[in-house]
Amino acid sequence: MSASAPRSTEERPATGWTRRQWGVLLVLCGAIFLEGVDIAMLNVALPSIRADLGLSTGSLQWVMSAYVLGYGGFMLLGGRAADLFGRRRMFVFWLSVFLVFSGLGGFATEGWTLIVARFVTGVAAAFMTPAGLSIITTGFAEGPQRSKALLFYSGTSAGGFSVGLVVGGLLTSAGWRWVFFAPVVLSAVILLAALAFVPKSARPERVAGQGFDLAGGLTITSAIVLLVLGVERAAHTPAAWTAATIGAGLLLVAAFVAVERRSPAPLVRLGILRSGGLVRANLSALLFAAGFFGFQFLVVLYLQELREWSTLRTSFAMLVMGIDAILSPLLTPRLVNRFGNARVIFGGLLLAALAYALFLPVAADWTYAMMLPSLVVVGLAFSLAYGPLTIVATEGVAEEEQGLAGALLYTSFQFGAALGLSAVTAVNVAATASGSPAAVLDGYRAALWVPLAAALLAAVISAFGLRMKRSALPEPVVAPSLRA
Repeated sequence: MSASAPRSTEERPATGWTRRQWGVLLVLCGAIFLEGVDIAMLNVALPSIRADLGLSTGSLQWVMSAYVLGYGGFMLLGGRAADLFGRRRMFVFWLSVFLVFSGLGGFATEGWTLIVARFVTGVAAAFMTPAGLSIITTGFAEGPQRSKALLFYSGTSAGGFSVGLVVGGLLTSAGWRWVFFAPVVLSAVILLAALAFVPKSARPERVAGQGFDLAGGLTITSAIVLLVLGVERAAHTPAAWTAATIGAGLLLVAAFVAVERRSPAPLVRLGILRSGGLVRANLSALLFAAGFFGFQFLVVLYLQELREWSTLRTSFAMLVMGIDAILSPLLTPRLVNRFGNARVIFGGLLLAALAYALFLPVAADWTYAMMLPSLVVVGLAFSLAYGPLTIVATEGVAEEEQGLAGALLYTSFQFGAALGLSAVTAVNVAATASGSPAAVLDGYRAALWVPLAAALLAAVISAFGLRMKRSALPEPVVAPSLRA
């Protein structure tokens, strides 16, 4: 029987999707939705966790920091593991780990057990997320098919975070432990669906004599852990400690580069960084995440600390930012088809800068209607920038390096989020001379310049991509031997 013999019910036009592809996409969208919901719900539940377990501010900070370290520190290792050991295998295994340790977090009776559970959950997400993204980028043909799938995927990710803010408030009112138990149920459903829909694939072949780059994995993971730790804790530790931590991280980065140059099977093929589009996408993603998460953090502080809004009221107020979950699959594909990824990304970053600028004159008596334009524009900016950045960061990359490309992007997002949160916190603390409402408001206004500066710098970097013709795609980054 020839390959072109009878058409099966699974066949579709080049721009359409088969039933199997729809199933795979729904599974992976569910996984990224789970990751967004998990983070958002925990953010809302932190005050209740501190009250119940009697945690100090420092210990409470580690509940968040542990996840950030696990997620950001192991992302590159997770992405390469997906390429080397099989994407489906890594996705299913680490989703199972995510399920188990999320449940264990709900049973925690002491701070240290909760911190350990969150760290392992972050590590699980670091392996699961790039594996899921690479399943999409290798399962959908590059071009309209893949772009549409990635925009659905990015919209779901944003929707998970927005929905998590509200659901987290509702679950916390019933008991903070439900914030950990709810993801267990969702994880179980996604796991069963993954076993049914995500196709098995042969374990990638490796050249004889080439083993796993253990030295590279240890050095880059240690480097990123130290860098994220130094940035994330900068506002809570002495400057000397921060400098020493970041300095040690940078030394390990240099050691990693030296290891990769000599490795027969490098964890990160340095030649992949020769792609201008990939580098621009990662730098823009880092700065965009820094501005987005820094701005969101300041708005939450403003509403809850200065305006004394309840957790649930704050969650509903910020829900409007979730319009990106609707616009990403509906509006963004049309704009990308008409103007190209580079122009849509540039427009999204300019809108982000506009949103932050509109919030600069915030006053203690602002009505919600006065805040609404910034919140709506931020949601629109996210819908325009996030998905196209994902497309640019992975297009033209060889199939055997799609996990690595996804890991680079998510590492940029995670490091950017840590950088933005640390920077706005440091500026806010420095600008707040006293605890008076006027001083607190001045601190928020000063810190709002950080997201604005980050968005403008990201726009400048992304503008270099405007010189490329809209119809031109980057040359594939071929890596037959995975060497530079």
